[in-house]
Amino acid sequence: MSEIVVNQRRADSGLTVRAEDIVSRVERALLTEVRLTPKPGLVDIRNTGAHHDMDLATFECSTAVVAPWMEPFFTMGFDTVNIAPEQVLTMLRPVGMACETEMLQATGGVNTHRGAIFAFGLLAAAAGRLTARNEPIEQHRLCEEVARFCRGMVANELSDAGVGKMTRGEAHFLRYGLSGARGEAESGFRTVRTQALPVFNRVMAETGDINLALLQTLLHLMAWNDDTNLVARGGLEGLNFVQQQAQKLLWQGGVLVKGGLEALRQLDDEMIARRLSPGGSADLLAVTWFLHDFPPGAIFLH
Repeated sequence: MSEIVVNQRRADSGLTVRAEDIVSRVERALLTEVRLTPKPGLVDIRNTGAHHDMDLATFECSTAVVAPWMEPFFTMGFDTVNIAPEQVLTMLRPVGMACETEMLQATGGVNTHRGAIFAFGLLAAAAGRLTARNEPIEQHRLCEEVARFCRGMVANELSDAGVGKMTRGEAHFLRYGLSGARGEAESGFRTVRTQALPVFNRVMAETGDINLALLQTLLHLMAWNDDTNLVARGGLEGLNFVQQQAQKLLWQGGVLVKGGLEALRQLDDEMIARRLSPGGSADLLAVTWFLHDFPPGAIFLH
């Protein structure tokens, strides 16, 4: 593992962050997310969600392959510290493609973590870049570095599709104005920072129960995130159904009230019947878990 080290300015812990620390945190984030139960429409301990080609073991196998790739992402971020961030994105793509190829080999061609590779590859590279500058590894600094990598990505990659040869992401953007994972990354994970992390922190402070905090956070993501995975499976009708159901549960108190977990299991069954899986929100939940252990740091104003 890389011996690159940064001394964080975190008075309460004296934490140091190395490439291997990022690998470990990403691995724990992915395993924590997939094992969280019950998750409507998603693979968990209870069932395989709306998926017929993957299960918990598939995700655990995929995680074992994907997590070590965070070291080359971290190293790339470190080594390119003097290169303009927009150019670094192009250099990160071959690493991401190699990671994805190995993931697909391990899962027999099943896409378990493509979205996670994208999000965590960017965050790992951001951590490497901050390390090279000897800056503290903080939530806002990490996310703003990702935003710099991805500046202009939505306009460059989604708004100029040729007729008859649109990718799914291009179609969602041009037809519905949904920018998906690219938009979230270009915003510096705005949804995570403004919605998911505040909910997670509040529930943790109130209950000290990480499972309840994650499930309540997932409900908030399902309620407000324009998840293009849902659009791919069920169109705008599917997205609207999930958002409305999640909002309804939150108005009732979510998983923090009596009967909340049973209501979540019922929504799981309904979404399975409709073949709806909020995979984009699952990725953002894993990002939330990854980021929560770092100090927030200052918010950067543009």
